[in-house]
Amino acid sequence: MTPAKLFSVIQYPIPHHLLSRLVGQLAQCRQPWLKNALIQAFIKRFEVDMDEAAEPDPTAYASFNDFFTRALEDDARPIGEGVVSPADGTLSQFGAIEAGQLLQAKGHRFSAMELLGGDGEAARRYLGGSFATVYLSPRDYHRVHMPVAGTLTEMVYVPGRLFSVNAATTEHVPNLFARNERLVCHFDTEHGPMVMVLVGAMIVAAIETVWAGQITPLAGDVQRVRFDTPVHLDKGAEMGRFKLGSTVVMAFATPLTVTEHIVPGAKVRMGQSLGAFSAA
Repeated sequence: MTPAKLFSVIQYPIPHHLLSRLVGQLAQCRQPWLKNALIQAFIKRFEVDMDEAAEPDPTAYASFNDFFTRALEDDARPIGEGVVSPADGTLSQFGAIEAGQLLQAKGHRFSAMELLGGDGEAARRYLGGSFATVYLSPRDYHRVHMPVAGTLTEMVYVPGRLFSVNAATTEHVPNLFARNERLVCHFDTEHGPMVMVLVGAMIVAAIETVWAGQITPLAGDVQRVRFDTPVHLDKGAEMGRFKLGSTVVMAFATPLTVTEHIVPGAKVRMGQSLGAFSAA
């Protein structure tokens, strides 16, 4: 058994939510000696670049979570043309949505309907459309931004497990993004419907949005919130954030032509142009 396969297998019996909530409590600690030690150790372990942070002094943050979700300087991420990356990270997969399926990793596909919390009507909007998945590693900037301008119409919380979402796990855990806890955000755009799915992961203590604050952790059944009062966000505007790393899956009703030099596994930065809609 390969190390990657072993890493995936041992995650099944782990109490994902309990572990994540305990880590979440630690990350919220405001004791100066403890939070500073956690932050400094994290910066050293993951070689975090603080030069581009709006507040470059690690000790100035009130908690580890405040450091982890830190803002960048205003000019740190220029917004490119067309569809832009919603986050810093790795563009792990992208392409067409074929027969209602998205590519997770080589040999693994998952259902758009399951990803969207079992909503077949919503999934049908993306038949013949396109998707892109961005994985945020621990060292990355962890605010999530709009790839195009859009108006929020519905937010759906979908309960689930909290498997790790790194490359090893995506290659070995079937249906990973459709089985983890996630927040599904539906938007109307000038290019048609768009959905952004913020996928939870092991030791991700919470997911936040700019319109509702902290959403997860929750429990129980699928929970839906409709937005009759429009929430409009410009391209490049912040829409949410992860408290510890995870993944964003975007789906568009319109086919997306990705910039020629971008390939699966490419490192991307928030605001970087990913491509343009074929019908644009």
